Amino acid sequence: MTAAALDGLATAAQIKSELRARVAALRERGAAPGLGTLLVGDDPASHSYVAGKHRDCAEVGVTSVRVDLPASAGFDEIADAVRALNEDPAVTGFIVQLPLPDGVDENAILELIDPAKDADGLHPINLGRLVLGVAGEQEGSWSPLPCTPAGIIELCERGGVELAGRTVAVIGRGVTVGRPLGLLLTRRGVDATVVLTHSRTPDIAAAVREADVVVAAAGSPHLVKPEWIKPGAAVLDVGVTRVGTTPSGAAKLAGDVDPAVAEVAGRLSPNPGGVGPMTRAMLVSNVVSMAEAALTAVSAADSSGAVA
Repeated sequence: MTAAALDGLATAAQIKSELRARVAALRERGAAPGLGTLLVGDDPASHSYVAGKHRDCAEVGVTSVRVDLPASAGFDEIADAVRALNEDPAVTGFIVQLPLPDGVDENAILELIDPAKDADGLHPINLGRLVLGVAGEQEGSWSPLPCTPAGIIELCERGGVELAGRTVAVIGRGVTVGRPLGLLLTRRGVDATVVLTHSRTPDIAAAVREADVVVAAAGSPHLVKPEWIKPGAAVLDVGVTRVGTTPSGAAKLAGDVDPAVAEVAGRLSPNPGGVGPMTRAMLVSNVVSMAEAALTAVSAADSSGAVA
């Protein structure tokens, strides 16, 4: 048996096609969405990621605003750039590309982002709303969901991977994937049972063998072995590690899942080409949803004023 692919590239393209129609509708009402990015330094991977996000915006008609600072930028300069993006009317939502230079308090910078413009969904207020079960669309309100976890669930749902009532093993407890993913998977309407494993879990393999769905987000090359996987399980490879360079000098990357897992799993999200494109698509989706929510709020306020 060879696992069928969970194609993140094709699924992200489908999402972006849907976003084009939503963006066109917003533009007709004078509410063009805009994504801002703040990039500090010259890390090649970060530059590649940011460039990809702006390409996605161009594909769907979202305005993009890019702010680049030198690696020498200190906390105050970065903080000023965040405040400027908070105040920029052309920016519906924005991200601070991590990592920041050594010595800069990343959490302090992230907390300066206006939660209403937090396109990554990782501001403490938005994560708190996720914990309380009020993130996303609920009772007429909206707040952003973390992009990679949201992309994982979207890829599963559109790819025919059943989550309700299934056991999902998540490997890795990072704040961008593992921890928020567990919260999203257990929300009403998704209804999975989550086993969260990490570096101090005594027997990760034993926990994974019981899972119907496995999400590997540990950043440990080829950690997940074929013998860990229940035959027919769905496996999503999220972690990525630089393991050298190619003859051309490009970075050589490895995911968390051993390629031989494809001979055991029923469905497999590859790396690259799986969750990465979904993360970017969900980022743009967050920005579009922010613009829609803001327009709804303005319309409601105008209606209230008219009634008064």
